Amino acid sequence: MDAEKVDQLICSTVKVYENFPREGVDFIDIFPLFHESSVIKSIIDCLVQCIKAVEEPITAIVALEARGFLFAPLVALELGVKFVPIRKKGKLPGRVENFTYLLEYGTDSVELQQGVLTEGDKVVLLDDILATGGTASAAVSLLSTINVPCCFCIFLIELTFLDGRKKLEQNLNKSDKNSNKLLSVSLISAEKLAHLSR
Repeated sequence: MDAEKVDQLICSTVKVYENFPREGVDFIDIFPLFHESSVIKSIIDCLVQCIKAVEEPITAIVALEARGFLFAPLVALELGVKFVPIRKKGKLPGRVENFTYLLEYGTDSVELQQGVLTEGDKVVLLDDILATGGTASAAVSLLSTINVPCCFCIFLIELTFLDGRKKLEQNLNKSDKNSNKLLSVSLISAEKLAHLSR
């Protein structure tokens, strides 16, 4: 199934919950994608084909906490590469690499277990939704600190009205080790979001 059909499949399957988890937030529930095996298989096949098109030989799929973990191991299995989680501070055992980034009010951190990725690894960063781009951008920075290039960033859904792409691309462009490739299967504008199932 091509990316355009998968986009239609995603938009017809996900649900939106208004004012969740707090007032003014529209929560996109991706779990209905897993209710039909044929739907999730089409999505995984699409993600795998997109990553196979990357010119670099990929050695790992890196995913962001938490919903990226639903897709990344399945994609990694299909590609025959390792899956590596990036989590919030304090969630991983053992020694970790850490990157702290600024929020509007305060800071947050992302972490990666030491030694899981080493110089020479080439990774794809995968997550379910690209919103403001803060966590994904921090993950790219974390990978850069250990000299592991992020060859490709891929998202199931991108909320185009939040400008996360701009922030992430700026960070990718800071390093010539990154291939500056960013793909979202389903682009959802504010208008399109308003018409999704509720």
